[in-house]
Amino acid sequence: MTYRTTTRGPLLLAGAGLIGLTVAALSLHVPGADAVGTDARRDLFVGLLAVAAIVYLFAIRVMLRRPTSAVSAPIVLAVAIAMRVPVLLAPPFLSSDMYRYVWDGRVQVAGINPYRYVPADPALQPLRDAAIFPHINRADTARTIYPPVAQLVFQAVARVSQNVIAMKVAMVAFEALACWAVLRLLAMAQLPAERVLIYAWNPLAVWEFAGNGHVDAIATGLLAVALLLRAVRRDAWVGVALGAAVLVKFLPAAMAPALWRPKGPHGAPWRMPLAALALIAGLYWLYSGVGWHVLGFLPGYFGDEDLSQGTGIWLLSGIGLVVTVTPLMAKIYAAVVLVCLAALAAWIAFRPRGPAADARRVCGDAAILAAAVTVAISPHYPWYFVWAVLPCCVCARWSIIWLSVAPVVLYINPWNERFFWPCLVYLPAAALAMGEWWRRAAPQPLDGIKAVQGGS
Repeated sequence: MTYRTTTRGPLLLAGAGLIGLTVAALSLHVPGADAVGTDARRDLFVGLLAVAAIVYLFAIRVMLRRPTSAVSAPIVLAVAIAMRVPVLLAPPFLSSDMYRYVWDGRVQVAGINPYRYVPADPALQPLRDAAIFPHINRADTARTIYPPVAQLVFQAVARVSQNVIAMKVAMVAFEALACWAVLRLLAMAQLPAERVLIYAWNPLAVWEFAGNGHVDAIATGLLAVALLLRAVRRDAWVGVALGAAVLVKFLPAAMAPALWRPKGPHGAPWRMPLAALALIAGLYWLYSGVGWHVLGFLPGYFGDEDLSQGTGIWLLSGIGLVVTVTPLMAKIYAAVVLVCLAALAAWIAFRPRGPAADARRVCGDAAILAAAVTVAISPHYPWYFVWAVLPCCVCARWSIIWLSVAPVVLYINPWNERFFWPCLVYLPAAALAMGEWWRRAAPQPLDGIKAVQGGS
């Protein structure tokens, strides 16, 4: 008889390593520095995060290939908490976005529409302080870019406390919501609860949500709820959750085809999209007193990130090594991407599903859509990638898991260019995706354990 050890020992070892690496990376930050400190400290910081990414991938491989233990899930959750506590209590130093969140909340508490003024406008002079205002990026040039649901969260937090720690706690609370929903989905799919580590142990999730408090955590929590509601076939509420996620970060709209049910009783096909659109329209109306300024900095964002020029897109940056990239090429790229994404969305939305359209199928489709959109826009910022890994807790795919953690390397850019260095993220992900397609491994190419297993 072959004896296979459980996940308990390896998970304890990997978890201890991740906690240690998190603390070690945090210790490199020079107090008061806007970034890590010196270039050498920054490079070492990224090196530690890269090692943490390798440990994370090892933990996933072990967890998917060995029998579960009764204590594995508590170990996973305990390690996830322990990884977050140190960075939660530390000041943000990889991004200053959170200061804008606190500022937007403060402006709303003062009874002012957050889309009306740039932070440096004299009308907001009474709200300025030494702790928040000096750290706001684009304070004198850009209105806020964050949509209405994000603004409502900012306002709610500001009514309790107007500091970065409070905002980070709120983001971690949405992470906790995501983990709760994933645990429910795993139970429905008859999969081990410890698979939640695919999200909870992701080093980027730790640093970008607990550490830098990025608003993407809100969208991630709401998307997890939308996936859970889809699994229990509450179509209207799926639309509400999805619409709310879209009004935090627009990218989650990509998951709509996976969440939509084309057939169902009592007019289900229209319930989800109608609920989502009604929520989006209603919440934008709340802030519509400023007219088109309700879009904030969004129209200028594409130019600021070199997306409209094309030079900020990974694939076009590679082409730019041979020929000059023009705005026309960027428009052609956008048109081709939209056609391809529309075809993928239609295939996922309308292909026959039958009784097999359970939580695994829905999560697998959602993960593919999230990854496709993320790769198409090729973000420059690591936190844009994290959300794609959430559905992988239920339907694991190495290509998407890699895509969600490899961007730790994007904290640096040794050649100050946008093609060769990002290849470390995109090329392995593409190779893994090709391998998964070649093996026809859908919807769960990594699943070595098909049901919840007990015992120790």
